[in-house]
Amino acid sequence: MSAARFVVSGKVQGVFFRASTRDRAQALGLRGFAKNLADGRVEVLAAGDDAAIDELAAWLREGPPMARVDDLERLPAREDEAGQGFSAV
Repeated sequence: MSAARFVVSGKVQGVFFRASTRDRAQALGLRGFAKNLADGRVEVLAAGDDAAIDELAAWLREGPPMARVDDLERLPAREDEAGQGFSAV
């Protein structure tokens, strides 16, 4: 078990990015959240199985159909930041 924080740049707000990320993360059994940042990016924190986090990271590089991902930054995170379940806040 581990955790990672992702910051996604591009056309990622107003295109169901957070909800789609929540659905994908829940399907992978991950805990955490996806939230909009004031600068137009989306922050994602995911905790759980390493392989599931890697699979979410691969999905985040593309995002949902209406999104355009220009950059994906992966940062360390602590599992205790994730909380229970996965939410789109």
